[in-house]
Amino acid sequence: MSLLGWLTGKQKPLSQMTRSELRREELLLEKDRTQLLQRIQKLAAEKQQIFERGSTEKTPEVRRVLAQEFEMKTSEQLMLARQLNIRSKEMLTVSRLRMLRENAERAALHGNRLGLISEKDLLRLSRMIENDAITAEMYQQRLDEVLAIGAGVDEGRAGLSEAGRSVLKVWEQMDTGLIKDKSEAFEEADRRVREQQKAPAEE
Repeated sequence: MSLLGWLTGKQKPLSQMTRSELRREELLLEKDRTQLLQRIQKLAAEKQQIFERGSTEKTPEVRRVLAQEFEMKTSEQLMLARQLNIRSKEMLTVSRLRMLRENAERAALHGNRLGLISEKDLLRLSRMIENDAITAEMYQQRLDEVLAIGAGVDEGRAGLSEAGRSVLKVWEQMDTGLIKDKSEAFEEADRRVREQQKAPAEE
């Protein structure tokens, strides 16, 4: 099924799904994405083992076989990465539509059309989902622009919220050795995210 078919050709199009139906769709996509992530991580570990074995192997024939295995697993990893990019964008789409539906329900008494999306918009989203050059982060920004909710959802972010960027900074500090203890790093990331999420509510 094409991505446009995924968006519009189900028993009930995404644009007509209720909040609970969109949430179920979101959970299914999240499960699929998690499985893809696990497979990619497994391949990365297997490639590391193959590379280390090849670095110590002296038999040319064995090395060639190991090189082929390394190449095959890299190809599979790239294919899965493409699927992961697509799943991430699909999940963002469903998540945003669910948020729109929630907002629409709250705004219904005021006659607001928020939450409705046209077939033209769905076509634009389909093209962006299929475009490998558009990462999930780039897609998130463009998706919010299409749905006209970007400023209200993740204002001030470039692909990630400020809280998300805080987590990335902690990982970068682990990479450079500034934070060495994993438990300390987790607690620091958790603290930063909690502070960022609490800040808007206190303003």
